[in-house]
Amino acid sequence: MTILYSFVDSQLGPVFIAENRIGLIRVVWGQKGRTDLEAYARRWFPGEPIMASTLEAGAQIEEYLDGQRRMFDLTLDMRGTPFQLEVWQALRNIPYGQTRSYGQVAREIGRPGAARAVGAACGANPIPLVVPCHRVIGSQGGLGGFATGLADKKWLLELEGDRTDSQRPIQA
Repeated sequence: MTILYSFVDSQLGPVFIAENRIGLIRVVWGQKGRTDLEAYARRWFPGEPIMASTLEAGAQIEEYLDGQRRMFDLTLDMRGTPFQLEVWQALRNIPYGQTRSYGQVAREIGRPGAARAVGAACGANPIPLVVPCHRVIGSQGGLGGFATGLADKKWLLELEGDRTDSQRPIQA
């Protein structure tokens, strides 16, 4: 199963996208974006060739980052533990422009004491943006963590016009 990848330029820098014949497998950006993408593909899809291509996912991600898209219409091929997969599905249910706390997500999946584990699952999310882990924040409105840094998380929340219930300001 060949892994196809492409990248789009954005305000976050080059965003690398990879998919296989089943669906999208990885979205990553930053200085080590391509290296990370290749390492992920080797871990989960050992021995599969990795080839550059033009991908529909790239066009959708570019539209999202330009503020022109609110939802993705992409098939995903996510690899993780059953708990991670459950968390990632819950993240996909958080509407554009809204946030949830780590504790809220834990309660939504029926594990009210698992807020820290939800945070760890967010950190392991292989498809950020499409699986919007940036929409998960601390219970007091703090940003929590983000794999590429809090500045990126804040930028993404501002892009979406964060509409939390209390309208409290986003805290770094």
